[in-house]
Amino acid sequence: QVQLLESGGGSVQAGGSLRLSCAGSGRTFSMYDIGWFRQAPGKEREFVGDIRQTGRSTYYLDAVKGRFTISRDNAKRTAYLQMNNLKPEDTAVYYCACRLRGLAYNYWGQGTQVTVSS
Repeated sequence: QVQLLESGGGSVQAGGSLRLSCAGSGRTFSMYDIGWFRQAPGKEREFVGDIRQTGRSTYYLDAVKGRFTISRDNAKRTAYLQMNNLKPEDTAVYYCACRLRGLAYNYWGQGTQVTVSS
């Protein structure tokens, strides 16, 4: 079993940047794809992007392409979500999750709040 803990959320003005971290427990962190999701008030949770086990492949929601970057450091058992040029519509609770290839995301962190003011 993997436990995930997000950190790095906060409040910024539009155009600002934040970097979220997702720290994983256990020695098998490198076996998992890491996904980032977000849920805004009154909306369903949506996929933001993910990164494969090796870090060689990443995928992003169209709305964040060119602004958000996902990376990982398997030696540190940590994944990152670098968010630049933030917009008010990026305001949400951000979650990281992990999965083995071919399976659903089934291990989730507790979430971290990101608030972007105009």
